[in-house]
Amino acid sequence: MEPYQPLSRSIAGKVAIITGAASGMGRATAHLFAAEGAKVSVTDLRQEACNAVVDEIAAAEVSGEAAAWALDVSDPDAIARVVGAAAERFGGIDILVNNAGFAIPADIGEESYEDSWGPTLEVMLTAHQRMIRAALPHLSQSDSPRIVNIASTEGLGATPGNSPYVAAKHGVIGLTRGLAVDLGREGITVNCICPGPIRTGITDAIPEEHKTIYAKRRVPMRRYGIPEEVAHMTLSCALPAASFLTGAVIPVDGGLTIKNA
Repeated sequence: MEPYQPLSRSIAGKVAIITGAASGMGRATAHLFAAEGAKVSVTDLRQEACNAVVDEIAAAEVSGEAAAWALDVSDPDAIARVVGAAAERFGGIDILVNNAGFAIPADIGEESYEDSWGPTLEVMLTAHQRMIRAALPHLSQSDSPRIVNIASTEGLGATPGNSPYVAAKHGVIGLTRGLAVDLGREGITVNCICPGPIRTGITDAIPEEHKTIYAKRRVPMRRYGIPEEVAHMTLSCALPAASFLTGAVIPVDGGLTIKNA
């Protein structure tokens, strides 16, 4: 019998870059990773918002650290610049979390549909592969390289009037699976988390009464989740010990996708 092999459940000292990290699930992930001792690159559209998260992390006096970069993930030149700067600042990249996103309702019959389709696919699918490609030279040098893509339960089904978002999130799942196969030989794991109804900026506009009705009708846990619950699953996928988990698509949805009625 082979001796027991202890595997590390610590990301202390690891370098992580997180997109969309100024709010919601990205912000929660940045806080959690820093609390676990990681060096975190906080990226989002506005520098001021990124700085605020870095200040929060510093005030928490955790064992990790954070630095901020403004990043428009629809700009390939900006991606190359920020990924390079983050790797230089912290000495490499071990973990990439593709989290940036937004939601624009879109009716296929309206002329404005194209205005939603292009930006949605650009930010929530094309940007993922660009971030990965930019980070690959650094991830290849890591002893526990991890990529975590944040999709949605909309990647496992669909709701009306949301098809660009649905298409992008289905694409993220496909990209995850394809790259898990391509990058497995290098020891780089690629996994995907599909959050369900979570209390973020995207869902802020939904009245509380409607949230309650929806959760009681659709979610076995009978509530919306919070960003920290998604962040902890992201951490689980990013651990050195998660070395044989790749190509996984993990719902964090309170049971929404398994409920038949």
